[in-house]
Amino acid sequence: MINHIKAALNEAAKVLSNLSNNSETLDSIQTAAHRFAYTFSSGNRVFSCGNGGSMCDAMHFAEELSGKFRKTRAGLAATAISDPGHISCIANDFGYEEIFSRYLESHARKGDALLAISTSGKSPNICKAAKTALKKSVMVVALTGRSGSLLGELADIEICTPGGGFADRSQELHIKVIHILIEMIERQLFPHNY
Repeated sequence: MINHIKAALNEAAKVLSNLSNNSETLDSIQTAAHRFAYTFSSGNRVFSCGNGGSMCDAMHFAEELSGKFRKTRAGLAATAISDPGHISCIANDFGYEEIFSRYLESHARKGDALLAISTSGKSPNICKAAKTALKKSVMVVALTGRSGSLLGELADIEICTPGGGFADRSQELHIKVIHILIEMIERQLFPHNY
């Protein structure tokens, strides 16, 4: 059993090392952080969405921004599209593919931003959310786990974190990227906290 634990940790370390040595991905993270900070400083909102574990990541991203990350500071207008009443209503009336896009249709405004999370980069409801966002002049940052995906092609900025044959390693990298984005946003908007 210990050998399997060590193998899992070694694999996780390897994919993290690959990410930290990928200059293109690091540039995408930096650009996304600047754009998110600009969105907030302009008085606009940031939305986030994902399915399953990616929804949990979307919620974590939003609550760290509207609450706090490390030190107390003003709240930022961030919302995860995760309300069960909305999701069950839209899924029932329009279909599961519409659950995120319909929310953006109702709430998003020009100048807002969306963090769209999908390890596969091909989730139909996430891709539809990205298309709706773009129609409304909402910037789309895609957090994916596979290069060459539809979501990545749709996005203004793609942050791709390949993690191997399964989604779990990509998801581990996603939470690291999310924490880095939050820190970089705070460093720009609340430099006195650092």
